[in-house]
Amino acid sequence: MKNNGRKIVRYGALIISLLALLTAGGLYIVQRQWNLAVQICLGVFVIGVAVFIALDPGSVRSALTGRQAKYGSNALILSVAFVGILVVINFLAYKNTKRWDLTEDKSNTLAKETVDVLKSLPDKVVAKAFFTTNPSVASSKDNAKGLLDKYVTDGGGKFQYEFVDPNKDPAAADAAGITQDGTIVLYLGSSKQPVTAISETNITGAMVRLMNPGSHVVYFLTGHGEFPLDGSGDQTYTQLKAALEAKNYTVSTLNLLSTNQIPSDASVIVVAGPMKPLSDGEVSLLNTYMNNGGSMVVMEEPIVLTQYGDAPDPLANDLAQTYGVVLGNDIVVDLQANQTYQQPFLAIANQYGQHAITQQMNDMGTFFPTARSVTTSETANTDYTRTLLIMTAQQSWAETDMASVKDGSMKLDQGVDMIGPVSIAVAAQGTSNNTRLVVFGDSDFALNVSFGTYGNGDMIVNSIDWAAKVDNLISLTPKTSVQRTLVQPSPSTSGLILLTSLVILPGIVVVGGVGMYVARRRQG
Repeated sequence: MKNNGRKIVRYGALIISLLALLTAGGLYIVQRQWNLAVQICLGVFVIGVAVFIALDPGSVRSALTGRQAKYGSNALILSVAFVGILVVINFLAYKNTKRWDLTEDKSNTLAKETVDVLKSLPDKVVAKAFFTTNPSVASSKDNAKGLLDKYVTDGGGKFQYEFVDPNKDPAAADAAGITQDGTIVLYLGSSKQPVTAISETNITGAMVRLMNPGSHVVYFLTGHGEFPLDGSGDQTYTQLKAALEAKNYTVSTLNLLSTNQIPSDASVIVVAGPMKPLSDGEVSLLNTYMNNGGSMVVMEEPIVLTQYGDAPDPLANDLAQTYGVVLGNDIVVDLQANQTYQQPFLAIANQYGQHAITQQMNDMGTFFPTARSVTTSETANTDYTRTLLIMTAQQSWAETDMASVKDGSMKLDQGVDMIGPVSIAVAAQGTSNNTRLVVFGDSDFALNVSFGTYGNGDMIVNSIDWAAKVDNLISLTPKTSVQRTLVQPSPSTSGLILLTSLVILPGIVVVGGVGMYVARRRQG
C-alpha cells in the first residue's frame, strides 16, 4: 500500500510538471511576455521532475542505461538528424532567396522596365532614406522600406539603401540638401537625385536621370522687378533654386532687355512674378524660342498687386492669342480661407486636373497667397492641348472689381465675377513641336516663405520637370490595383492560433501515439 501511494505521488508529480511545462509554453506563445506566471509554471516543472526522480532514482537510472535507453537513443539520433536536415534546408533557402508574387495585380513585383534599368546600371546606386522618428511619417517609412527591399532583391548587388535620421545626423541631411522629411536621395558616383514622392515611378526615373544626366538649364527672366533667385529672405526663390540644383539642373538668370538673345542651351524659361510688363521685343524672342520646341513656365501676379497700371501686358496677350491660355484681370477670393486663416485672397487648391504634373500630388494641398484666374480659350489654336491644372473650391470666386479689393468690400457679383471653382493654373503642349507651357496665376507660392507649405514645392518643381521634358524618361507597366481588406486578429487570438497549431494539435498526435504504444505493450 505504501508503495502504491509512493507511485501515485511520483507519477502525479511527473504529470503536474509536464502540465506546468505546457502551460508555461502556452502562456508565453499567447502573451509573448516572460512574466511571473510563466516563471512559476517553469518552477513547478522543475520541482515536479525533481520529486519524480527523488522518489525512485533507481528506475530513472535503469531507464537511462537499459535496453529502452538504447532504443530511445536511436530515436533521439533520428530526431536530431531530421532537425539537422531542416536546418540545412532553411539555411540554403535563406542564402538563395527566391520570391514569388502570388498577388493578382503583381503589386509586389517591380515593373519589367525597372528591372531592366537595374540591370543596366553602370555602378552601384546607394539610396539614403531620410526619415525622422515622427509618428506621422511612420507609415511612409514602412512603405519606403518595402519598396527599397524590392530594388535590393532585383538589383543583383547594384542597389543598396540605408535609413538616416536627419535629426541625429544633421550633417548628412545638409550634405544631401534635405528640406522635407521622408526624402530619399539616390547616389551614383558623384551624382545624386532626390525623390520626395516615394513611388516606383519616381525612384526608377531618378535612376534613369542619374545614368543620363544630360544638360538641363533653367533660366529665370529678370529686369522687370522679379523676385530674386539668391538671398536669405522669405521673398526669394533660393529654396526653389536649391531644389532644382539638387536634381542636376543648372539654374541661372536671363535679362533679355540687355542680351536680346535666348541662350541655345535653355531647357526652360521661367517668368516669375514680373512687377513691370515684358516688352514686345522680349515677347517676340520668347515666341521664336517656343516655336522651335522651347518650354516656358509663367507665374504672374494679379495686376492689382503689380506696377503695370494701365499699361498693356504683351506676354498675357500673346499667351491668350498663341496658346489659348487666358490670364484674368481679377483676384481670387476664398471664403473658406478667410474663415480659417483670415486671408480672403488665399487661394487653396481643391482639386487637380489629370496631368503628369499633378499625378503624383495625390491629396497634397497647395496654397497660393494671391492668385488670378487662368483659363483656356474655346477659340484658341488647336495646335495646342490645354489642361486645367488647379481648381479652387466652390465657395470662391474671381473678383473683377479692383476698387472693392482695395477697400475690402468685395462681394460676388453674379454674371460679372467668375464663380468657383476657379482655375488658377493651366498646362499647354504643342502637338507638332512638343512646345510646353505652364501658366500660374500666382508667383508667391514658390517663394521661400511658402515653398515648404504642403505641396507647393512639389507643384513648381514638377512643373519645371514637365516643361524640361524629363517626365517621360521612363514609362512603367501600369498595374490595376485589387482592393482587399484583411482584418487582423487581436494579439491574444493570434497567440491562440499559434498555440493550437504548434502545441495542441501536435500534442494530440503524440498522446495518441503514446496511448497506442502502451496498449500494444499490454497486449503482448
